Amino acid sequence: MEGNKLQRQAACMRNALFDQGYLDEQFIQLEDLQDEANPNFVEEVVKLFYSDSARFIRNIDLTLNNSPSDFVKLDNIMHQFKGSSSSIGAKKVKQRCTQFQEYCKIGNFEGCMRTFQEVKQEHAALKKKIESYLQVARQAR
Repeated sequence: MEGNKLQRQAACMRNALFDQGYLDEQFIQLEDLQDEANPNFVEEVVKLFYSDSARFIRNIDLTLNNSPSDFVKLDNIMHQFKGSSSSIGAKKVKQRCTQFQEYCKIGNFEGCMRTFQEVKQEHAALKKKIESYLQVARQAR
């Protein structure tokens, strides 16, 4: 009985992540790779994403604080971050990364700074929501 309730709760949380635009179809493809042989696959990939993305954020922060701004370097780091975000289906994060890259291309420092804050906000919001979902999904299994 409790298991069914947890499964429904996990399904609702998962659907909300899609409905609110946090995740895209790439996340479904990740879930399709999870099986009995590797029941924590999605969790492990998400954990890797967050360790990699913490490094990307640190590097962007350091590069933004250097003068003059190295827009090529910023664009390269953000390109890696966007690719990593795409690999788990982090839709909103990926969209903000793309915006950031557009500002890099035109050399707009203020736009980069503002959009980087948005990247970090979307990243943190997704982390909180996806961790909650994964915890409930784990309990439902």
